[in-house]
Amino acid sequence: MLLAEVAQATQRLADAGVPSPRNDAEELAAFVHGVKRGQLHSVKDADFDARYWEVIGRREQREPLQHITGRAFFRYLELQVGPGVFVPRPETESVVGWAIDAVRAMDVVEPAIVDLCTGSGAIALALAQEVPRSRVHAVELSEDALTWTRKNMEGSRVDLRQGNALDAFRDLDGQVDLVISNPPYIPLTEWEYVAPEARDYDPELALFSGEDGLDLIRGIERTAHRLLRPGGVVVVEHADTQGGQVPWIFAEERGWADAADHPDLNNRPRFATARKAMP
Repeated sequence: MLLAEVAQATQRLADAGVPSPRNDAEELAAFVHGVKRGQLHSVKDADFDARYWEVIGRREQREPLQHITGRAFFRYLELQVGPGVFVPRPETESVVGWAIDAVRAMDVVEPAIVDLCTGSGAIALALAQEVPRSRVHAVELSEDALTWTRKNMEGSRVDLRQGNALDAFRDLDGQVDLVISNPPYIPLTEWEYVAPEARDYDPELALFSGEDGLDLIRGIERTAHRLLRPGGVVVVEHADTQGGQVPWIFAEERGWADAADHPDLNNRPRFATARKAMP
């Protein structure tokens, strides 16, 4: 019974243009019935919960899966998310993976890490978890987003502050080993092409950044240079269409070395890195 309902729901979501209809139909079935996806076959016909069609209807309207379930998975974390905070994306996991490798390669006992535009806290929490002796600091501007950040960071050792990424952490100038950010980077001109889940539900503050989408990244370049020690590293996510542009922002004449771009798991340009040049 339930698997037949899931098949019907999958077709409805596919017809609505949902990018991963089978995955979402199964996730919502598991959510409503309080089981794991692999246990859906164990739900008896008599236990089918009609609320399933209610949540399928919400997903048909392109409300994000994570808003319906109230949770998002990121690396080894389960995060609380909802209206007002950017939902972390799978492609950001490879950005964090690169950052973790870079910090470990530094051979610093207690590396200082700053996450600018932390949103749900996904990046900062993943780094705190996977680099056990790190000192992780995170900043977020939006009070709406911070409602979720604080829930996710409760009991963690991350130093969370509210403020603007461009003038944050003046007390850490020149002391940071790694600066990481998944900032807003969508050009205002691309608004109509953005997936409804992001355009209609993610906060605009987390999506758009000027005519070419690079306004905040240009500001982050200056912030990162201020915060990092010589030899420290910056990692910034960007749109797959911006791969040729972002490394140029971290130019040698602005005090950087080894600026490079990196692909995500789909082999699309996804994030740029650079090292603060030695004096």
